[in-house]
Amino acid sequence: MVAVQGSFDELGRLLADTTFCVVDLETTGGSAVRGAQITEVGAVKIRGGEVLGEFQTLVNPDGEIPAYITVLTGITNQMVIGAPRIAEVLPSFLEFARGTVLVAHNAPFDVGFLKYYCHELSIPWPAFETLDTATLARRVLSRDEVPNCKLSTLAARFAATTTPNHRALSDARATVDVLHALFERLGPLGVTTLEEVTTYTSKVKPEQRKKRHLAEHLPQAPGVYLFRDRKDEILYVGTSRNLRARTRSYFTKAETRTRMGEMVLLAQRIEGIVCATALEAQVRELRLIGRHRPPYNRRSRFPDRLSWLKLTREPWPRLSIVRAILDDEADYIGPFRGRAAAEGALATLHDAFRIRQCTTKMGKKPRQSACALAEMGHCLSPCDGSTTPEIYAAEVSRLRSAMTGDPDELVTSVRARMLELARTERFEEAALWRDRLSSFLRAVVRTQRLHELTASHELVAAAPHAEGWEIHVIRFGRLAAAGVMPRGTHPTGWVDALLATAETVQPGFGPIPAATAEETETLLRWLDSPGLRMVRGAWHAPLNGAARHLSAFDQAHTSWQDLRRPG
Repeated sequence: MVAVQGSFDELGRLLADTTFCVVDLETTGGSAVRGAQITEVGAVKIRGGEVLGEFQTLVNPDGEIPAYITVLTGITNQMVIGAPRIAEVLPSFLEFARGTVLVAHNAPFDVGFLKYYCHELSIPWPAFETLDTATLARRVLSRDEVPNCKLSTLAARFAATTTPNHRALSDARATVDVLHALFERLGPLGVTTLEEVTTYTSKVKPEQRKKRHLAEHLPQAPGVYLFRDRKDEILYVGTSRNLRARTRSYFTKAETRTRMGEMVLLAQRIEGIVCATALEAQVRELRLIGRHRPPYNRRSRFPDRLSWLKLTREPWPRLSIVRAILDDEADYIGPFRGRAAAEGALATLHDAFRIRQCTTKMGKKPRQSACALAEMGHCLSPCDGSTTPEIYAAEVSRLRSAMTGDPDELVTSVRARMLELARTERFEEAALWRDRLSSFLRAVVRTQRLHELTASHELVAAAPHAEGWEIHVIRFGRLAAAGVMPRGTHPTGWVDALLATAETVQPGFGPIPAATAEETETLLRWLDSPGLRMVRGAWHAPLNGAARHLSAFDQAHTSWQDLRRPG
């Protein structure tokens, strides 16, 4: 297994090692878009509590400074007559701030002006990361400590060495003192990196934040993490490209999901399982959730509760909604996202094909009375001998073709019904049939996609990776092995070695013979990723499948929705 070196963002940048540029602007108004100009720029560059440099200049706004602005800032028209214009000042400031994190009090104001004039002067904006001391103060301080988060209020609260006076450099210096004071407040809470500061919120309970040490032993590598309680039972399973960074976030970020906050408080240990690739981690997560069914996982806990539509194998076949796939040579489509969707697809098929809808077991020569459906012409009525096995078998064959091959006949029939309903302004009924057809088509496409992969006994595929190529072995729709082949490695020998350690997968029955539908679909999404190369084996989609109908159906539905939107 190969560990992946995380980016600086993932590892967390210590505040003490981060260079900040604290900036303040004085302007002639509140909106650059409405014509306000910059009259002064002041900035202080700091790192590790030390001042590295300062930047200060007046700016000629090429216009009159309003009297009330002069009263507020003390900057007069005479003071800026000989000052450089913003076209000269802006490149110098950007060079001064290059490679830093921009800090400002009410950052959207100052950064907004800087971005606006970069755009106006066709100067590329360096995409600085920004930190707003006003926002941070609102997260850190309570109303009992300060009545508001104005710069003057905070400077007084923290006894700043510089008193803000609406001059750019003085206000920037005061903001530096406020920034350091806020960092000092956060330090004892375990907030020591830039990433933790930018996501900090007081909504994180102290007892939650104190558990951050549970994540410290985990590596900076892709994998699966398991939160365990005091009985060592699994509470929650997740996956990440960086185990340490992701699990630490549970203790430093506000959790909007109440259950997850509760889970973190119950956790006593975090177990990490390092995986060679992100795909392997995703698959392991699915398997662990399905096996252990952790109480705080909602997704993927019950793969056995999916709904399938089954065409039975018996003398007089019928359709049935089932939860399990059996080794009975029946035809299945699905899984559906819910029973309601399965019932919609079932109604579509029953309307188009006159097979029986009763659940009674029938022998080869049934002798029963006909039901109301037969009297209305919706069933061939094998129960009372109204049809022959050959006629009924032909109807079942048409149905099976729609379910497992090309549903063109069914789509044409339902579309004709929808058009007729729309023509008579029965739009709600038309929409009902539209939704039923959509449920059916999606299930058929899903089944055909699953068959694409589960029919292959072995595939080996490669995708670009930061350290070379990530290689996966897939057998019957199940991930059998994963690894990262370093650059410069001869592929044949490396792949042979990976195959030698791959899981032996025995094929089963049905659309998902060796894995859950969710695992196989996860592999299919990876196989569709850009830059992927097949190393051994091949897979393909059916030429005359349901996908072409679904694509056209979705495009038509989107066009219809657009037409119905008010202009």
